[in-house]
Amino acid sequence: MSAAPPLLDLQGKHLVLGLTGGIACYKAAELTRELIRAGATVQVVMTEAAEHFITAVTMQALTNRPVFTSQ
Repeated sequence: MSAAPPLLDLQGKHLVLGLTGGIACYKAAELTRELIRAGATVQVVMTEAAEHFITAVTMQALTNRPVFTSQ
């Protein structure tokens, strides 16, 4: 039996996920994982305040891309 297909087809889509200093940052890892599973490329940008909730290293590991944390 194979895994269930993703709910969305985002194959070939490039998304930017911006994280700020809110509690929702905890859900960002799960969201990122699902977006990638659906075929998207995800670029994460995050504020210094966001790093109090989730680390840039975590998001980099999930996306396989550098995470931008400053301008």
